[in-house]
Amino acid sequence: MSTNSLRNVLSAGQTTGRTALALWLLLECLVPGRSPGLAAATTSTPQEPQRPNVVLIVSDDHGIDELGCSGNRVIKTPNLDALASDGIRFTEAFCTTASCSPSRAVILSGLQSHRNGMYGLEHQEHHFQAFDAVKGLPVMLSAAGYRTARIGKFHVAPETAFEFQTVLSGGAANDPASIGRSPEEMAEGARELIATRDDRPFFLYFATDDPHRANTVMADGQPSFDTYPRPNRFGNRDEGYPGIDPVIYASADVVVPPFLPDTPESRAELAEYYQSVSRLDEGIGMLIKILKAAGKYDNTLILYISDNGVAFPGAKTTLYDPGIRLPCIIRSPRQKEQGVVESAMISWADLTPTILDFVGALPAGQEFDGRSFRKVLEGGSLVGWDEVYASHNFHEITMYYPMRMIRTRRYKLIWNIASELTFPSANDLFHSPTWVSVTRAGGEVYGQRRLENFLHRPRFELYDLEADPDEVLNLVDDPKYRDIKEDLSRRLKAFQQRTQDPWIHKWSYE
Repeated sequence: MSTNSLRNVLSAGQTTGRTALALWLLLECLVPGRSPGLAAATTSTPQEPQRPNVVLIVSDDHGIDELGCSGNRVIKTPNLDALASDGIRFTEAFCTTASCSPSRAVILSGLQSHRNGMYGLEHQEHHFQAFDAVKGLPVMLSAAGYRTARIGKFHVAPETAFEFQTVLSGGAANDPASIGRSPEEMAEGARELIATRDDRPFFLYFATDDPHRANTVMADGQPSFDTYPRPNRFGNRDEGYPGIDPVIYASADVVVPPFLPDTPESRAELAEYYQSVSRLDEGIGMLIKILKAAGKYDNTLILYISDNGVAFPGAKTTLYDPGIRLPCIIRSPRQKEQGVVESAMISWADLTPTILDFVGALPAGQEFDGRSFRKVLEGGSLVGWDEVYASHNFHEITMYYPMRMIRTRRYKLIWNIASELTFPSANDLFHSPTWVSVTRAGGEVYGQRRLENFLHRPRFELYDLEADPDEVLNLVDDPKYRDIKEDLSRRLKAFQQRTQDPWIHKWSYE
């Protein structure tokens, strides 16, 4: 029956009661633009999609090699592996400086450390902090209507540049009393933010102290990293942590990466480090359960990264790959496929613009040194993402050793700006039994490098990563690579110019 015939029947009064009502509803369904129902006389206005929540998980000194989903068959990281299976795992993700505070300031600003002013570690004896004019990610998300909260390690300053509306836990950097080692407490501490009924989306910055090396309180009450000959515990403790079933590793089973010496001391420390990573992983599993129980998981952008590489000499504070090539797992509410493996080269300078772009909160006129890779989080592909840059100035205040780097898929050029200096070692690395056991024995080789080459570096280092993935053979003086060095040098200078790098003058001054 046509819609006109139905109208004629109804208008002629040939039906009554339930029959008339049924015919009227059928008519409403047949008219284009109408939706069924007694109140369907006008077209309904579609509601705006709910803005996604954001959870940014930042671990402390977790290298890319210590993940099950990255190919390590020994370490147990079932929750991060599951997140990768449900999301996107980036295989070529890099921090821009392998040092805690500078890296975190880049993560939370989208500006290189030489541009945001966070040149080194924030805590009191070093006292580095970003410029007052820096406007960090939580500030911009707050302005866009987000509820913002942080829990765990902060380690950036000033507060105004990186201000969160709610501080769920405080604590100094590497403080044994902080809950940053206790993942159940961290997850539970975030429950109210996640579960509360509020129309506004939230941004949670979830920053663990694991798997950083642990300070040990000495007999005089002062903290120290010096445990030789015993391994550093990496936050592990005999009494354990609430709600955590520790995963214990045998030193004979761990995988010793090529940049480390395969010694009993190194293996013992790696076993402790593995345990810390597994504890971190268990906490992430707890956090995800809370998100799912609150019905927030499906509409939450979840990012897992580390601030820099593992706390062993040869990784952290260097621009070699073990220090800067890091885990990055992102679960996007808008991705079209699960278990995606993405090879685009991204850096931590890209995170803030990507998050802001994804949630529709990019401030007009705001400049970033990174760029948004939102497209890949929505099922698209990235073309031309084939290089990253890095910028290191200090770690501790006594560790001035500025470096700049460009890395392509095949080559890496490092400019050691103050190459006349001996390469300085961070306090936690200098006291590591892995390092001490080699130097006290008078060893000449550390991992695959000669100690002399590790401590005294040339002005430029050039590596063919395809032929030499461990970055041992410096090709800078090889005539066959002169054109490559010159090309990379030009691109490095251009990077310094566009990111307003004060150290660019060293090309002509020194």
